[in-house]
Amino acid sequence: MSDIEIKTICVLGAGTMGHGIAQVAALAGYKVFLRDISEQLVQKGLDQIRKNLDKGVERGKVSPQEREGAVNRIAGIVDLNVAASEADLVIEAIIENMDLKKQTFAELDEICPPHAILATNTSSLSVTEIASATKRPEKVVGMHFFNPAHIMRLLEVIVAKQTAQTSVDAAVAVGKRMNKEPIVVKDSPGFATSRLGVTFALEAMRMVEEGVATPEDIDKAMELGYNHPMGPFKLGDLVGLDVRLSVAEYLYRELKQEHYRPPEILKRMVREGKLGKKTGEGFYKWDK
Repeated sequence: MSDIEIKTICVLGAGTMGHGIAQVAALAGYKVFLRDISEQLVQKGLDQIRKNLDKGVERGKVSPQEREGAVNRIAGIVDLNVAASEADLVIEAIIENMDLKKQTFAELDEICPPHAILATNTSSLSVTEIASATKRPEKVVGMHFFNPAHIMRLLEVIVAKQTAQTSVDAAVAVGKRMNKEPIVVKDSPGFATSRLGVTFALEAMRMVEEGVATPEDIDKAMELGYNHPMGPFKLGDLVGLDVRLSVAEYLYRELKQEHYRPPEILKRMVREGKLGKKTGEGFYKWDK
């Protein structure tokens, strides 16, 4: 059991993952600072949280009192110093770029209280390398949530080379309080979920390239034949094909295994700006 008491959580990034993480943290009773680089991005994240909570009330998953309590516990903010200076736990959910993440963690190391744990929501990058940008690598851990974060139950807790057991225990405890099912994974390229999930997704794309079947039929096969809640193409469109490409390139570079080489169809679609749901078109057309 962790001896670190977490009361205040700062979430960096109000986008697809960040606002979902902030939502489940607030519902779990934590005080939350949701930070992004502009007022517009912060407000967009807060609006989406409210929309998600309203939908939860309509479906009977969230009570009106829980909704209002969660909304009142979240503060949207742009100033990183204010957002992180009181945090017991920071969960970074910015873009998958190692240089930017290391720069962010170096800044957090200077701003956050000495006891604060710094977590990254990266889906594939080295948590050990991210931790190297700080003077507290023992307090750096991976907390990989899944999209949509306010619905998906899994939390992948990644243990970097120097992560202390108390930091792991704290991340697991926070995940459980958020009603997640944590698994603990050693820091390695792609961890457990991305390494398997990307392999599956890239092979499905190669099948389309070879004319084996359409994206719709492959998705249907996996949903009805293997009971997957969502086929690889719908999931890829939801995650973002640019994210899929970035993770595949990283795994191919790190693991040097041919099945991680990004297929041409994926590279072409990203070049064309067909990134999935967020741009209105990927393997499917989406109504914004």
